[in-house]
Amino acid sequence: MSIRPWVVVEAPDSRGLRRVTRGSETVGSAWSPSDLRRILRRLDFPDDVDLDDTAFICWRGGDSDTWPDRPWRRRVTLVVMTVGLLASLVLSAMVGWPDAAGALTFAQRMTGVLFVLTGLVQGLAAAMALDYWGRRQFRMSGAIVLLGVLIALATDSLLLFMWLEETEYTPYLLMFLPLWCWSVWALVVLVREDCWKGVPRPKRFAAGVVVTALLTGVSLAYSTMYQPTAAPMHLSLQAKFGAARADREAPFLHVPLSLHVRNTGKIPVYVTNDIYTVRGRGAKYSEFTGSEDMLREWRESAGKGNALGDVERYAGNLRRTVISSSHLYGPGKWLEVGQQYSVEHVFQIPEDAVYGTVAVTMQVSYMRKDRGKLDVDEFKNPHYTWHESEEGFYCPWERCGQRLVYSGRVRHNNNLINVTRKPRFVWATWAPGTAPVTSVSSLSRWDRTASKREVRRELDRYGAASIRADAEIAVAELLRSAGL
Repeated sequence: MSIRPWVVVEAPDSRGLRRVTRGSETVGSAWSPSDLRRILRRLDFPDDVDLDDTAFICWRGGDSDTWPDRPWRRRVTLVVMTVGLLASLVLSAMVGWPDAAGALTFAQRMTGVLFVLTGLVQGLAAAMALDYWGRRQFRMSGAIVLLGVLIALATDSLLLFMWLEETEYTPYLLMFLPLWCWSVWALVVLVREDCWKGVPRPKRFAAGVVVTALLTGVSLAYSTMYQPTAAPMHLSLQAKFGAARADREAPFLHVPLSLHVRNTGKIPVYVTNDIYTVRGRGAKYSEFTGSEDMLREWRESAGKGNALGDVERYAGNLRRTVISSSHLYGPGKWLEVGQQYSVEHVFQIPEDAVYGTVAVTMQVSYMRKDRGKLDVDEFKNPHYTWHESEEGFYCPWERCGQRLVYSGRVRHNNNLINVTRKPRFVWATWAPGTAPVTSVSSLSRWDRTASKREVRRELDRYGAASIRADAEIAVAELLRSAGL
């Protein structure tokens, strides 16, 4: 029998794990006597070997009864840590994948890819947690788990901060709020255990984490704040009357009208509402009788047709009559950069019309396409408020008038906003001869009213705007072009 013991059981470490060596070779580690017997069995020791027999086993830092491991505490910590990291992986993927796969800007896609990559790091950290709370065969396992927890804490803190801006209920709140609490607990546990001790160069590791966090913050700020507002948007509208033609059978004039809209900005836009309206203006012509009459005419015309009102020296009793009104391009469509749309329309007026002039007003409401993605398949379908079959949109025409209502879900180009806010909907209301109305709010039903503050905030958030153009021609000029 050799004088040297065959197996040496080292003193337990801070967790209660005892390293087992034979000669200069580490043959395993044990949490309990059963683990030690399993190792001895693998080394061809008999099953009933006496653990106190110094001829076979040498004990250091305690005898065969010294097993300070607390298995239930260690296993519960492992389970909670692993489940939290896996849940953080799922959250990062849910936040990042929509942007990585379908964002409209390159910067936002890269931000989405970054979230997906951080999710993969958290998945790796979950795997390393099994080793770190196990036998620690990898020196970097603790540092990787710490990195995964720091990513989770940063992500959950960002989501919580954005949610606190408006404190709206969202199903994601039930996920990132508990995960934020979990990440704080996990960080405290890892700091107490000095989990970074296995890192060969801890200062470089810390510097890499800080630099990565700074780059992530800069990327988020650029994609969320600067990039969506840097590119200007602008539409140009043009309306032109053509030469009138007299009808061969009836005493009417056919007046051609050319309407043009062009995206002259740097980004594509959604058209959320539009209208063109042709009006004939009648007046009573007379000599000027005094400034009081002019002010009276202005008061009566203000807010009708021209919202600022008209002041005419030799024309009184101004009245406008709608001749023709319709959509120009159509809600739910979009214009790419440089794209132009033109339409030719012909309307009729009687040869003996009492109008002095004929005017056309064009108005287009639009929204930046790089701020959000509109569900155009849903939005482009009109709902008729006077149809009883239109559930959620029906309203007796005697009370609400006869209007078309368009509605569709809009998702912000930054998915961080989508997961920390209620769903947003674009609403557009259209009626012939009246100014079109467009709003964005969290309301999913037309028969409810959103606050003006919310509508203004959401219109600004999604980059909504409108543009108007007018053109006018004298009826005498139309008669002359028709040869009358």
